[in-house]
Amino acid sequence: MIAQIDDELWSAVADPSRRQVLDLVVGNGPVSASWVARRVPFSRQAVSKHLAVLERAGLISRRKLGREVLYQVETGRLDQAARAMAQVAAQWDRRLAAIKRLAEAAHAQNKRRERDDKPARGR
Repeated sequence: MIAQIDDELWSAVADPSRRQVLDLVVGNGPVSASWVARRVPFSRQAVSKHLAVLERAGLISRRKLGREVLYQVETGRLDQAARAMAQVAAQWDRRLAAIKRLAEAAHAQNKRRERDDKPARGR
């Protein structure tokens, strides 16, 4: 059975800006919201909102270091998300392959009909 991933996680990774924030956290280790905000084309407030959504989805966590809050990736949850997405991609690959087979069979059947109908018309 294909593992189900919750809607909050799908929603979190669906937004391109949020994926950009997640990429920065993944690629740079523990970082502050201010650090992220200096590297994206949207406001610090927007970064904070994106970080909150990613945290609720379990993709990142925060910890206080003095007066600063640092965000870091939750690798287990990220791995779970990657596996779930790969499973969904495999499902779609199977579905698309089945659609392709059906379309090719219908096309071949239409070609046979056209070929079989030609002698009857010529008489």
